[in-house]
Amino acid sequence: MVAQPQSATQLPPRDPVYPESDGKPMADNTKQFDAIVLIKTNIDDRVPDFVAGDHFWYPVEGRPDIVVAPDVFVAIGRPKGPRRSYRQWVEGGVAPQVVFEVLSPSNTLREMMDKAAFYLQYGVEEFYLYDPDNETAWGHVRDESGRHQKVETLDGWVSPRLGIRFDLSGGALVIYDRDGQRFEAPSELRKRAEEEAAKARAESARAEAESARADREAERARRLAEKLRAAGLDPDA
Repeated sequence: MVAQPQSATQLPPRDPVYPESDGKPMADNTKQFDAIVLIKTNIDDRVPDFVAGDHFWYPVEGRPDIVVAPDVFVAIGRPKGPRRSYRQWVEGGVAPQVVFEVLSPSNTLREMMDKAAFYLQYGVEEFYLYDPDNETAWGHVRDESGRHQKVETLDGWVSPRLGIRFDLSGGALVIYDRDGQRFEAPSELRKRAEEEAAKARAESARAEAESARADREAERARRLAEKLRAAGLDPDA
């Protein structure tokens, strides 16, 4: 079965077999949280597919014990819309193809190794890790043989699936989209959205003013034509 999201705002009923949360916080600190939000928000703004942050992914029906919550994942080919969890068998068998993990001080090497093995086993094609404390990033990309090959440095690397480019030349991680536009912080995105909304309102006000002016001109022309006719003159001659 392939289910479609019910609406842009409506969540499906809760499923007690497949919980949607483990009660743990999404991030340990603001630096990790900001990085997660930046990646999730910018990708979600640029693709038509389902993008989630800290969202439970169940790859196997009937096995609620097999679950992971990537910091950010992208399921290309699956529509946007509300979900309580990402149950792969409900999504046409489509596994998230791209996953991002943002490291925090509480993450252990064992935990990251387990996650990498999970992603390899259940179909992830690109797996990227970013450490905002050390400003380092690396990745694993599935090759034609089905194995994950490590990308030693992401500086200059372009995601095969998303087309985004990673830049570490300045020390801090910067990400650019296909058009060369830099990923913006949520505050920057909000400011730009507000500026665009203000511009749209101004354009609408100008259009309304122009329409009102045109209406006044048409009314004056109508009255003048009536006066000419009353004087025995043909305004259309």
